[in-house]
Amino acid sequence: MYRIALVVILALTFAGCDAVNTMTEGFKYAKAVEGDLEQETGVKPQVGFNWSNGRLVSVTVAFPGLYQSKPLPELAGMVRAAVSKEFKQEPESIVLAFSLKS
Repeated sequence: MYRIALVVILALTFAGCDAVNTMTEGFKYAKAVEGDLEQETGVKPQVGFNWSNGRLVSVTVAFPGLYQSKPLPELAGMVRAAVSKEFKQEPESIVLAFSLKS
């Protein structure tokens, strides 16, 4: 019973917290980046992000395999443009990753 009350109190406390809003908005932005890049490349990447004190520290864009349709600098430009557009700010770093299957 005490656990349920504690969970309810914590949920109500965090509901008004800016951190919760930042996270929910961040997930929306990440999904939008995934959609933009899937339309441009035909491959859906996974997008992760890291916020600290209200600023976007890093965004990681991981493709499920090597992307060879365009040169790497061109792909990096597409990723940078999509991240800046959807997150509405430039992160300190963007990590571009590829999964190498065995």
